[in-house]
Amino acid sequence: MRKLLLAVSVILAAAASAGAAQKIITYDRTCKPAVKAAVKWLGGAVVREFTLIDAVVADLPDHVKDASIYSVKGVRNVADDSYIRWIEAAPASMQAVPLPSLGSALGYIRSGEALAPAVPVARAEASASGEIPWGVGRLNAPAAWDHTTGQGVKVAVIDTGIDYTHPDLAPNYKGGYNFVADSGDPRDDQGHGTHVAGTIAAVKDGGGVAGVAPGAGLYALKVLDKNGSGQYSWIISGIEWAVEHHMDVINMSLGGGQGNEALQQVMEKAGEAGVTVVCAAGNDSGPVNYPAKYPQAIAVSASDSSDKIASFSSRGPEIAVIAPGVNIYSTKKGGGYTTLSGTSMASPHVAGLAALAIGAGAHGPDAVRKALTGAAAKLPGLTSDQQGAGLVDAFKLAR
Repeated sequence: MRKLLLAVSVILAAAASAGAAQKIITYDRTCKPAVKAAVKWLGGAVVREFTLIDAVVADLPDHVKDASIYSVKGVRNVADDSYIRWIEAAPASMQAVPLPSLGSALGYIRSGEALAPAVPVARAEASASGEIPWGVGRLNAPAAWDHTTGQGVKVAVIDTGIDYTHPDLAPNYKGGYNFVADSGDPRDDQGHGTHVAGTIAAVKDGGGVAGVAPGAGLYALKVLDKNGSGQYSWIISGIEWAVEHHMDVINMSLGGGQGNEALQQVMEKAGEAGVTVVCAAGNDSGPVNYPAKYPQAIAVSASDSSDKIASFSSRGPEIAVIAPGVNIYSTKKGGGYTTLSGTSMASPHVAGLAALAIGAGAHGPDAVRKALTGAAAKLPGLTSDQQGAGLVDAFKLAR
């Protein structure tokens, strides 16, 4: 008996040391019970079941090979539920790019310089307090606010959370969820999501900063931890939440070099549900990252204050539009304001523009994309792979 107990202990110790690998398994809809049973038979456990897509997340012993899972009837795809860093700071050299002074920015806005040659457009003046960051002014957002501020439009920020106590964000904050801790408190512990949220919808109150759509509602879906890292399943769950809670716009200022079938499926579900998904192109100067690479995404590259593409910006045929992404001044976790650069900063400008477009009457992702690209004009010297349709003039969205 003692020998048997010793043998069992050795086996259990070996199993514990072997650890477990977390997998996302997609399957044919009718095969869910068989897949769950197979996971259990293989010595694993289902730890998450998705609601909109036919997939589960399973913890499996390391010795279980993907081929063993693929042999189960109905299994379509097996992918690692990798924990990776989804947000990267732009190169430090970009932080030295000079910004226009408030005086020159006001002069630029007052000048009425057209985004497209020979096309007259209305322009609004920035407030004397400097509440309008240069990117918001460059998109001519204040000129649209007499027509729409995005009031009533729901924008989900799928990111590190939001500091919903920040005075420029609290009036527009409406709720959310934390998929990292599986709790109802999506408070930002990293700072990235708070900065993104400010560019989208910081309230216009005469101080601090104003976002592109200062009347839009902000929903925080925390899918990244304090390191800016997260699992694919957390992001997929965040998108599902946004669809199930009838968000109008999703902003994802995050990206990775690889996608998977489950992520693709949930992007498709978002599009089918009428949610406009705006994504950062990436900061590696290379091809567009995922999920921006999926056709359902409005992929955004980054420009600087001289209307040049940022050196770090990813690019490719997937780019829909370009937006300011260098030295962007916005809300800071814990209060106050800070300057950051990246396509992470360009994407929320476009998410705000999408909210304005919806507020002006665009219904559904196709209509929003058409409105944005129709209101854009090409920047001189940039290719289509760098800028897509170009830089959007918000006033044209409201006409």
